[in-house]
Amino acid sequence: MTDVIHLLPDHVANQIAAGEVVQRPASVIKELLENAIDAGSTSIKILVKEAGKTLVQVTDNGKGMSVTDARLCFERHATSKINSAEDLFSLKTKGFRGEALASIAAIAHVELKTRQEDDEVGSCIRIEGSEVISQEVCVTPVGTTICVKNLFYNIPARRNFLKSDTVELRHIIDEFQRVALAHPNIQFSLLHNGSELFQLPETNFRQRIVNIFGGKTNEKLVPVEEDTAIVKIHGFVGKPEFAKKGRGEQFFFVNDRFIKSPYLNHAVTAAFEGLLKDKAYPSYFLYLDVDPKSIDINIHPTKTEIKFDDEHTLYTILRSSIKHSLGQFNVAPVLDFDRDDTLDTPYEYSQKDVTPPKVEVDPNFNPFQNDRPTGHKSSSGYRRDRSGGGSWESLYNGLGRDNNGTVSGFDQVEFESDEVTGNLFGNIDDKEAGSTTFQLNKKYIVTTVKSGILVIDQQRAHMRILYEEMLKNITVTSAVSQQLLFPLELQFSVNEMELLKEIKDSLEQTGFIFSELRKDSVEITGIPTLISSSEVAILLEQLLSDLENEVPGTGFSQVDTLSKSLAKGMAVKSGTVLNSADQQNIVNSLFACKETSLSPYNKPIFITLTVDELDKKFM
Repeated sequence: MTDVIHLLPDHVANQIAAGEVVQRPASVIKELLENAIDAGSTSIKILVKEAGKTLVQVTDNGKGMSVTDARLCFERHATSKINSAEDLFSLKTKGFRGEALASIAAIAHVELKTRQEDDEVGSCIRIEGSEVISQEVCVTPVGTTICVKNLFYNIPARRNFLKSDTVELRHIIDEFQRVALAHPNIQFSLLHNGSELFQLPETNFRQRIVNIFGGKTNEKLVPVEEDTAIVKIHGFVGKPEFAKKGRGEQFFFVNDRFIKSPYLNHAVTAAFEGLLKDKAYPSYFLYLDVDPKSIDINIHPTKTEIKFDDEHTLYTILRSSIKHSLGQFNVAPVLDFDRDDTLDTPYEYSQKDVTPPKVEVDPNFNPFQNDRPTGHKSSSGYRRDRSGGGSWESLYNGLGRDNNGTVSGFDQVEFESDEVTGNLFGNIDDKEAGSTTFQLNKKYIVTTVKSGILVIDQQRAHMRILYEEMLKNITVTSAVSQQLLFPLELQFSVNEMELLKEIKDSLEQTGFIFSELRKDSVEITGIPTLISSSEVAILLEQLLSDLENEVPGTGFSQVDTLSKSLAKGMAVKSGTVLNSADQQNIVNSLFACKETSLSPYNKPIFITLTVDELDKKFM
């Protein structure tokens, strides 16, 4: 039998290895940023075109490379960070395996320009698919500039797996934020297709968070500080009332490296126990400083997962420190047994006798007396003038008494109900709608059909009605808007604003009117007729969260997600009292829909109890 095992060519091996490190343009951004930080840069500029598919350029002012290092850095496992396996447990740098540049050069057109401070000229290297095209001297500032063009040009199958520009840009912004949050002492800028997305000056941790996520973030942050022999924790958590529907603002940094840890995330959630609403997630920006020997970074190709020596102790310390901060800043209720000095009796009053206050009462005061003397002395000791106040009998002018002595004239008086709800479908008289329906437990609408009884979930039914209406408005006709007397100004992160700009046209079809979209805020002057202005912020936040979680591309999938999210936010909720007209209109509108049995989320809308099933219950 002939031999079947052989060695792969270098260019094929590099392309296969690149799949572990470079998954999309965001992976290139991450690796190049980490190299720039390791080079001691204080200013880093990122230029991106077409979400990184055409160009990714990273420019830094670090220490640069020599001619030999510039050529050697593209070789696999060429590194200046480690010399032996023991060095893996004392790492203080971002990169160390020497895989990033070799992997990127295997699947793209790469151009490197670099110069050290002592050199008069720098080096320029061009590589295509791991093959060096040219190397020559060039004039360039101190530092390094790397241009990565035409990503996955030699692997068309991998390029076809890339998502739309909007989705890929979202991943780039995520990676950029993770690096920028970990290094507030470095100036960052990010440009996409010529427009500036971020311009972050050198600052502290708190201000860096505010610069990335908007000015309103500052009031939402609660500082966390804890210093122990095992770990030093500092950072911020968000107040419970500002918890979000998604996990977008959750960041862990260990020794200035972003990590993902479900175990530590559970510790944070446990600290917020009892303070969060259902399906709400707290925001946190937590920095953990630990001994490099107590962690293992080299367990995942992207280095976003870390193995800790003593996870249980770390869990306990993290949960306790967050609980302490929430209580210390009066965010969570606490039992405080310390004595408040302001409640003590002053020293000069300690020997004085207690004198009860005197209350004077005028025994001749009669509020119904018309000709009482003016200026009597009241119980408080002050003189008041009650003249000119009209007789109390004048309140009942026009009311007569019948033969039985009962006061008449109240037949036209209307009493307000304890629970008043507006009509969902306009002003319709209950008599016109009929009384063929009734509401059960403020959740279900019960009506009769020929075969028996129909029990309808009011929220799911209204959601289906609104969903089909939204789809029609977005794709066919525009909905009616209600103008706001005072425009609404809402704050969003840069990532959310990019998503909002993408769906702006579809939202305007549903009834929203945007007067201005800024870098981190939006001004709304008109909203759909079915919602109130107080619900707009919650509705848009839920919508953006749904779109981010489903990560839709352009086309019908995005319209469908948008319609479902808006219908869910605008639908009448369980526990809402509906009058007979609204109940009947929900029933009529539901059975006018194209799909009547399932909600937009594929949950059953109604059940039918037939007469035969009811007869069996009485047997």
